[in-house]
Amino acid sequence: MQKWRGNVLKIRLMGTKNDIKWFEKLLQRQPKVAVTEVSELYRNKGTNRYYRAYVEVQKANIKEKSD
Repeated sequence: MQKWRGNVLKIRLMGTKNDIKWFEKLLQRQPKVAVTEVSELYRNKGTNRYYRAYVEVQKANIKEKSD
């Protein structure tokens, strides 16, 4: 199990379903970021097109590399 260091950063994503899913995947591929939690999609009030989701990330401990 990897250890994560640093504080949690909580991010609110807003956009279309596809935009939010795209950005979640982009975050998860970043080696310096550990995505610790992703919420479900919530519909924004007054629109059928835009949604929001909440993501928690931490800095990844990149000094520990597995060979």
